[in-house]
Amino acid sequence: MTVTVVIPTYNNADQIARTLDSACAQTLPPLQIIVIDDGSTDNTARIVKNYEPKVTYIRQQNAGASAARNAGITASDGNWIAFLDGDDQWLPEYLEKQVRLLKANTQLQWIGANYYRCYCQKNKSIVAENSEKAKQVLKDKDYFDSYFQAYMNQTRGWTGTMIIKRSVFDLVGLFNTDQLRFNDEDMWWRIAAKKLPFGYNAEPLAIYHMNIKDSITKKYAVHELFAEFLDRQLHIAKQEDCLELFTPCAERMLRYWIHEFWYDENVVHIRYLIERFANILPDSYKKLVRLLTIYPKATSAAMPILSMINKIFKLKL
Repeated sequence: MTVTVVIPTYNNADQIARTLDSACAQTLPPLQIIVIDDGSTDNTARIVKNYEPKVTYIRQQNAGASAARNAGITASDGNWIAFLDGDDQWLPEYLEKQVRLLKANTQLQWIGANYYRCYCQKNKSIVAENSEKAKQVLKDKDYFDSYFQAYMNQTRGWTGTMIIKRSVFDLVGLFNTDQLRFNDEDMWWRIAAKKLPFGYNAEPLAIYHMNIKDSITKKYAVHELFAEFLDRQLHIAKQEDCLELFTPCAERMLRYWIHEFWYDENVVHIRYLIERFANILPDSYKKLVRLLTIYPKATSAAMPILSMINKIFKLKL
């Protein structure tokens, strides 16, 4: 197995050295580390070039995360592609443990892993996904039969833990450059629609740094973009005859974004999603949301209490 690491970056001068140090310090070194600079205006280029020749630097005009990842895939020599954003990092044994799992399950063509979410400004770090639950669901296996199953069990990994066989991109195409947000999720669902088993390591192996300013994947957070993304995935799922598998995942994503918009008292966005995807959400849920949006400030203030009640009683609000 040969692994190329693809690292898109945009104005990450304060973080890119940490990212590259983590990629260069792997106990199983990758074949290549390629950094695609998406038109940074800070000192990112100067910092990355300090890592040459271990790291290959490619600069492009600002075109977004999808175009940057595509440039990295196109320039790669490895038969597997590992993704890592320019503000995140791997633990030292990340590649070694992921490759070991892939070699033990040669039918797999893609893999993810558990990870840490780091709220570094608060000196707080948490395990993102429930390791014990993942092990119980997986039992004696290293993989889920489908990504749909992994997603519904909340053991779906994250971009910085994804390693994908290069030939998979011949099957599903490259990243969608028209997708300004959710471009990585768009790729995962396109692969999922091909019903490929999804390898998963329950051990946290990477660190996702939260709340990074100017992140290449965090510049857009608009409800219309999410709606376009979800419409597209529903269309693909129908074409690939897996709509029944995808619909529960779509409902979970909708509930998540409605919940997020509540914290911002963004009633317009909530109502927009409720009406646009009325056929996916249960009637009882829609009625409750419409009721709660009558007094958005009060609902927003009560969100922590509502979340706690929802978690304790599993009301699926």
